[in-house]
Amino acid sequence: MIRGLTLLVLTLTVCLLATPLFAAPMTDGDREHLLVHFEMTTQMVAEQVRGLSPAQLEYKASPDRWSIREVVSHLAVAEPDYWREIQAALKKAPDMKEKKSAVTDADIMWYGIDRVVHTKTGGGHEKVDTYKDLGEALGKYQALRVTMIEYIKTTQDDMRAHSFGDREVIDCWQWMLEISTHAERHIQQIREIKNDPNFPKK
Repeated sequence: MIRGLTLLVLTLTVCLLATPLFAAPMTDGDREHLLVHFEMTTQMVAEQVRGLSPAQLEYKASPDRWSIREVVSHLAVAEPDYWREIQAALKKAPDMKEKKSAVTDADIMWYGIDRVVHTKTGGGHEKVDTYKDLGEALGKYQALRVTMIEYIKTTQDDMRAHSFGDREVIDCWQWMLEISTHAERHIQQIREIKNDPNFPKK
């Protein structure tokens, strides 16, 4: 009887060691922080463009600057790429225990707030004439936001365990947050355009 129990215990131990452990889901705090930020930036983009005339949407402070319509077009072009990158990274094996991020969550938050340093857009995301119509661009942006917000509400993925990036490594939770803080930067940009002294009154 004892030998039988010992064999059973050994068999169960081997089975457990051979079975991959389930990844831990997002913490409640991480989920809430992402959700609040995504809902905020989704709403703010819509609020910033509501009621603007064609002249206001197409106004540029200088020829090398974007118009408000172009800013929204950029978001509609860029965010699907960012979302695909998140999904691809999460399909890989967890690897953040082997890697160390020098970027903090606070750094990601400041990226959305700090417009002192302007960076040049690349990677095809500078094609701001992809959407000539604001309504189409805003619709594309908002439709994907519905998908991403639902993911944030329901996912059991351990986003902290998966890395993103090669040179500047961050975890996938931080990259998800950066999608939203990237939009926040462009909300600030829209405000700058509207505050320009030559911005059309109507």
